Amino acid sequence: MHIVIDGRIISSSTGRYVERLLTYLQEIDHTNRYTVLVPTKDLSFWKPTQGNFSVAAADYSNYSFNEQFGLKRLIESLNPDLVHFCMPQQPILYRGPVITTIHDLTLLKTWNSDKNWLIYHAKQWVGRGVFHTAIRKSAQIITDSHYSKNDIETYDKSAVGKTTVTYLAADKADRSLKKYRLTFKKYILYVGAFSDYKNIRALGDAHQQLLSRHPDLGLVLVGKKSALALKTESYFKNKRYRNIIFTDFINDEERDWLYQHCEAYIFPSLMEGFGLPGLEAMLYGAPVVSSNTTCLPEILGDAAEYFDPYNVNDMANSIDRVLSDETLRKEMTKRGYDQVKKYSWRRMAEQTHAIYMKALRQSRDEVR
Repeated sequence: MHIVIDGRIISSSTGRYVERLLTYLQEIDHTNRYTVLVPTKDLSFWKPTQGNFSVAAADYSNYSFNEQFGLKRLIESLNPDLVHFCMPQQPILYRGPVITTIHDLTLLKTWNSDKNWLIYHAKQWVGRGVFHTAIRKSAQIITDSHYSKNDIETYDKSAVGKTTVTYLAADKADRSLKKYRLTFKKYILYVGAFSDYKNIRALGDAHQQLLSRHPDLGLVLVGKKSALALKTESYFKNKRYRNIIFTDFINDEERDWLYQHCEAYIFPSLMEGFGLPGLEAMLYGAPVVSSNTTCLPEILGDAAEYFDPYNVNDMANSIDRVLSDETLRKEMTKRGYDQVKKYSWRRMAEQTHAIYMKALRQSRDEVR
């Protein structure tokens, strides 16, 4: 059988899911033929090592007319038996057998304050139509957590009975870490985007409260300096906050060094579909202090200390409790290592492969 995987997000933060899926699929399936679609700029980002895998260029922007018609024509020319769209964005008129990964419904529930309100909500309206169509036409839906599964099934009842949770995972790459130079010895860490729902301003507010008890404590914010990051940085400067560093984009070696040496990793988000950075932090021994919303308690389990992300005082007190109790910190590190072991990229790929086979059987039965 010929399976096409839409991996256009492979070099984004969410693309870690695609890259790990492809890597382990190569170990699992030596029989079926796979074509992986990526942008031209990413043709060398992931290179197949098995002869039944190939990569093809697909330069189609999300939610564009080109995606709706150009990508549809490209996929049809490949004559696949099954297409796996690794995101809901897809040609809604494509009628071949399809499965879709929907990590979460964040795109439909949030608005970023650096965007034009009218244009953003118009795109959200279009996005809702795409999500509904993707759910209804997909033979199977894949998502990252039971929280997201329930959310998707509530959003569109046609997802009930065909949605499967395949947990993501965290693993260490075989590489040496590279020290990131800091002006303070102790720091708490955040890694990720700066969208409004990530709640970074509240984290900055909590950090400033902590300085009365931990005067030399830094806050390191790792992530590309997007428009929202610059806006948040300006907010902190206007309030004369101190000991806060925005790193901008850094390489993985420096990021992982920061995970390994932080006093605690802080996850202040108001909404997540899985929350991979929390597991990555645990992998490097960092105690994790997390928001208690959406999927985060499901994924991080009893290895994290939780707070109400809408309450800055509660956030600061939870972080302080971890910073001030060395016994608790050591216990959290141990529980973190145990929690990470519950997840496996290979198991995710095996589950996904089983879903492929199920969808292909369904397709053959419908033809009969």
